[in-house]
Amino acid sequence: MPKMVDHEERREEVVAAACRVILREGIEAATTRAIAREAGYSNGVLTHYFADKDEILLSALRSSHRRIVARLRGKLAGRTGYAALRELLLDNLPLDDERARETGLEVGFWSRSLTSTALLEVQREEAAELRYLVRSLLGAAAEAGEITTGEDLDDVAERLLALVDGLSVRRLLYPDVLGAERLERLLTAELDRLAATPS
Repeated sequence: MPKMVDHEERREEVVAAACRVILREGIEAATTRAIAREAGYSNGVLTHYFADKDEILLSALRSSHRRIVARLRGKLAGRTGYAALRELLLDNLPLDDERARETGLEVGFWSRSLTSTALLEVQREEAAELRYLVRSLLGAAAEAGEITTGEDLDDVAERLLALVDGLSVRRLLYPDVLGAERLERLLTAELDRLAATPS
């Protein structure tokens, strides 16, 4: 009797292998041959599950985003306004090994996205969702009187997202200078400025 193959499980194995190659060697090294070798399959097996390398990379990016969203749902449950905003932004920083891997994967995709319309579209969709969530939580915090700023909240959202991106990249590049505790302190200080009563 022929062995039954769980196609979804095999796709996930390939995606996980792609993530490992990208994190270990960089996105340009994530060829279909390297991914197949990492997954323990022949190159031909990959063609049964993915059209090409970009589809594998796209699946890896979406898989990472799904894990992040699932974790965030748990962390944000029962939180609103300022508390939810703080939790959301801190969760997007590489404060532990899991989030450092996620950040490394995300940053690895940035350069590739500039030359791949499909990857860029996914990056922009995901970024728009995050921006919308940050802006919504800022609005809720402002309405609740938890933050007091005369700035346009769209501008504040962009600044906070840019801060998270910048701190994340610097943490990956200079972990000895920018440890997790300092990273959290810098972001919290920015949020505290929003919460301070203006003079």
